[in-house]
Amino acid sequence: MSAERITDIESAAQGHARLAARGITVGYGGRAVIDNLDVTIPSGLITTIIGPNGCGKSTLLRTLTRLLKPAKGAVVLDGEDIAGLRTRDVAKKLGLLPQAPVAPEGLTVADLVAKGRHPHQSWLRQWSSDDAGVVERALAMTGVSDLAGRPVDSLSGGQRQRVWISMALAQGTDLLLLDEPTTYLDLAHAIDVLDLVDDLHEAGRTVVMVLHDLNLATRYSDNLIVMRAGSILAQGHPRDVITAELLDEAFGLRATVIDDPVGDRPLIVPIGRTHARLGQVPGRKLQVRLG
Repeated sequence: MSAERITDIESAAQGHARLAARGITVGYGGRAVIDNLDVTIPSGLITTIIGPNGCGKSTLLRTLTRLLKPAKGAVVLDGEDIAGLRTRDVAKKLGLLPQAPVAPEGLTVADLVAKGRHPHQSWLRQWSSDDAGVVERALAMTGVSDLAGRPVDSLSGGQRQRVWISMALAQGTDLLLLDEPTTYLDLAHAIDVLDLVDDLHEAGRTVVMVLHDLNLATRYSDNLIVMRAGSILAQGHPRDVITAELLDEAFGLRATVIDDPVGDRPLIVPIGRTHARLGQVPGRKLQVRLG
């Protein structure tokens, strides 16, 4: 990454944030999963939420998108409490890819992506050539134009994820929230989807993701939010956040953190009970916590 790009990221992190949570408490069945949490999503960056299973990652993302209503506190979108906005207005500003989405049987790719234009429709404003143009551009941006006539349920996992992202793009938003977009994908397809996400970010979109793969989260993120037990342990650039001590505290994971040999981010090397030769680990930055 160039010095100019790093400067741009640091400046964006300090700039105006369109999306934030203020003192939110969220739970299920009377049990709080998140309690009195504050978080700000920096505009213009890729933010990834990581943490162990059950720590509240998806709960936080769903609350930021208004799928869950906090018992206390508020989510603020463009300076307004998101709870007071019309659903149509929220959909014009914020695109969501939920975890493992399912399309109706037989629905074609083009028809699914066109659903992204629904927030812009009304009895006064029907489908137009402008809407068709937006759908065509969304299909092209995600590389699925040639699949437009195919049923969504006939596609591979990686193709389906691209199509769902295309539908979110068709909403015309520059704020995208993705809940585990690489779930059930093999590594090659996961990287393909994340490369697409990075392309969309480079085109000017703010992205918030939940990911389980720590090294993919580190590689593709400008800003990490590390959660544990409904709280935020750390937030910042992967170079500033990822340490062996943090991984132990957040995940109970013994790991070595080294310089990524093909990138400018830290690389996490888990340590198990066998086949580990700690004295032979390469890299300029070596941090080992043995517990």
